[in-house]
Amino acid sequence: MTVSWIVTGLGIIVSLLGYYLTPNAWGYGILGFGLAHIVLGILDMFRQPARSR
Repeated sequence: MTVSWIVTGLGIIVSLLGYYLTPNAWGYGILGFGLAHIVLGILDMFRQPARSR
């Protein structure tokens, strides 16, 4: 769960950086990269851990 929060937090930071660079094409790419990390971090929080046999 801690890793999921770290990934989500870094995604927020990267998204903010991309948001401030949005008139540039790099800004949109960085924004999308950050948003993808936010989504993946949140989805990882809902994932059930694998059971060992």
